[in-house]
Parts: sequence; structure tokens; C-alpha cells
Amino acid sequence: MRRPRHLSSEERALWDRVADRATPLEPQRQQAVVDRPKLKKPVPRSDPMPDFRVGQSADMTRPHDLSPQLPDRLARATINMDHKAFGKMTRGKLKPEARIDLHGMTMAQAHPELVAFILGSQALGRRLVLVITGKGKDRDDGGPIPTRYGVLRHQVPQWLALPPLAQAILQITPAHLKHGGHGAYYVYLRRGR
Repeated sequence: MRRPRHLSSEERALWDRVADRATPLEPQRQQAVVDRPKLKKPVPRSDPMPDFRVGQSADMTRPHDLSPQLPDRLARATINMDHKAFGKMTRGKLKPEARIDLHGMTMAQAHPELVAFILGSQALGRRLVLVITGKGKDRDDGGPIPTRYGVLRHQVPQWLALPPLAQAILQITPAHLKHGGHGAYYVYLRRGR
């Protein structure tokens, strides 16, 4: 059962202002008086935001990308396959049974190709496939909003983690240098049922 959500003091004040201006549809109907809790003063924040004025330069010494880097995310992922086979795969000792090269494709072209390749490979009983995305072009112009380096390189792991591909995949890891390094991914597939 879902617990009721209580209004904050700001939301309650806003609701009271709206309710005072509203005209009842049925004025003859009696409304029940609702006991409202006493409003508490908002607690001041212990870490106030620093003052900022328009035109003032921003502090660019701190990193402004809040999401972890892709290699960090893949390195922290749990190992779902045999540890011995995983070690061989990351050292480039296992040979991929098939590969797809997404170089030069747009996201709209690459996504259906990837879905068909992964599901087709699983249907054929393949276990290890190589997905080549390329490293991508450096498009970051140094502005306040960062642009990703290699759109497909960042998008492919997200596609692989979503249905219908997530059910077919056991492990994703960056490829060894001899198979493309950071511009490619090993995709270890589950056995077909």
C-alpha cells in the first residue's frame, strides 16, 4: 500500500492561495473543515549555495560531467559470466565468432542493425561477438555544456542494457587492443533457449 504524500509548507501555502480564489460549484454544500498542521519554518541549509552574479565567470576547476565515464561504469559492472572466461576475454585470448561494424552510421541506422545482429547471433548459438563503434570524433568546443566524444561509443552500451537486447546479453566489456580497444565492445551472449 502506498503511503500518503504530505504537502510541504510551500505547497500548502500555494494550495491555500489557490483555494481562496476558487469559486465553489455547489455553494450550498457544506465543506468539512480540515485540521491543518501548523506550518514549520523551513530549516536553513547547512551548505548554502555560493553567491553568483550574472556576468561572473563560473568555477571551471571542478568537473562538470555528473555521469561517470563509460570505462568506469563498465569496469564496476558485476561479472555475470565465468570468471576464467571473463579474464580470457578481457585479455583478448577469446576470438569473437562474429562482428558488426557501425562506423559511419547514424544512431537511427545503427540501432536496428545492432538489434538484428545481436538477436540473430544468439539464435545462431554464438557466444562472443564484437561490436565496433569507433572512437568517435572530438566535437567538444570547450563550452559550458559538454559534448560526448563518440556518440555511438556511448550509446551502444545503453542500447545493449535495454530490452529486447538485455535478455540476450550476459556481459559487455571494452574490447582488447587487438580487437579495437576503446572503439569496440565484446558482447558475451546467453545461450539460446
